Amino acid sequence: MFLAWCGKKRTTNAKQITKASLESYQRWLFDYRKKDGQPLSVATQLTRLMPLKLWFSWMARNRCITHDPAAELELPKVGYKLPRVLTKEETESVLQQPNLQTSLGLRDRAILEILYSTGIRRMELLHLRLYDLDRQHGLVTIREGKGNRDRVVPVGERALFWLDQYLTITRPKIVKEPDDSVTFLTVVGQPLTPNYLSWLARQYVQSAQIGKSGACHIFRHTMATLMLEGGADIRYIQAMLGHVRLDTTKIYTHVSIRMLKQIHTATHPAARLDAAITSRENTAGQEGQTERIEASLPYSPQA
Repeated sequence: MFLAWCGKKRTTNAKQITKASLESYQRWLFDYRKKDGQPLSVATQLTRLMPLKLWFSWMARNRCITHDPAAELELPKVGYKLPRVLTKEETESVLQQPNLQTSLGLRDRAILEILYSTGIRRMELLHLRLYDLDRQHGLVTIREGKGNRDRVVPVGERALFWLDQYLTITRPKIVKEPDDSVTFLTVVGQPLTPNYLSWLARQYVQSAQIGKSGACHIFRHTMATLMLEGGADIRYIQAMLGHVRLDTTKIYTHVSIRMLKQIHTATHPAARLDAAITSRENTAGQEGQTERIEASLPYSPQA
C-alpha cells in the first residue's frame, strides 16, 4: 500500500522520503475508505505504519539512507476494548445447539466443549493430535501454540465425555487412511480449516439466539472470565491461556463486572433502594427522638 502511494506521488527512491512524506501517508491512511465505504481501523493503520518504521530504521543502520525519517513519527494509539464474553447460562444454551442425533453433531459438541473447557485458540484446536489427548489424566498438550510455545492444560470431565463420544462413534466413520492422527476431521476425513471452524462456532452462537455474536475466541474469553469469577488465581488463568505476560491476562479482571456488581450490591450501604429507605426512616426516627429528649431537658443543649 505504501509503495502504491509512493507511485502516485512519483517517489521512486527511499532517499526522497522525509518525515513530512510519512505524515502525509499517515493522513492518507486516516482518510482512506474501503470498498464498503468504511475507514481503516486504528489497528489496521498501525499495522501499515509499523513495518515502515522498522524498514527505515534498518536502512539507516545499514547506511542505505543518511537518516531515519520515521524515527520521530508518532504512531496512532489503539483503543482498549474489552472482550465479548458469555454468561454461564448463555454458554450452556450454545452448547445445546448441535444435533446429537447426527455424527457431525457429536463432533461439533465435542469441539465446543473442548473450546469452553480448555480455552485453547482456534489454531491450537485444529492442530490437536490424538496423542496430545491424555484422557486418563484429563490433560491436553498444546504443541507449538502462539509463539511456538508448548503447554499442558487440564480439560473437564464433561468435555472428555463428549470427546469420547466423538472418537468412538464419529471419527471411525469419517477417517481416511493413512490416518495422520488429526483429532477433528471433516465429513470426508480431512482436517478442518480455520475459516470453517470459525463459521461453525459462529453458527451455533447465532442459533442460540442469545443476542450476542462470536466464534471460537468467545469461548476462550468466557472460560477465563468465569474461572476468575469462580475464585481462580489470575496466574493459573495465565498458565491456562498460555500468556507470557501477566498484563495480557489482567484484561479479564476488567471483564468480571458481574462479580464486581455482586460485591457492590452486597457491601455498599446505598446499593439497594429498600436499604436507603430504611436508612432514612431510621434517621428520621432518631431525629424525632432527639427532639423529644431535648424538649424535656431544663436547659437548651446549645447553651
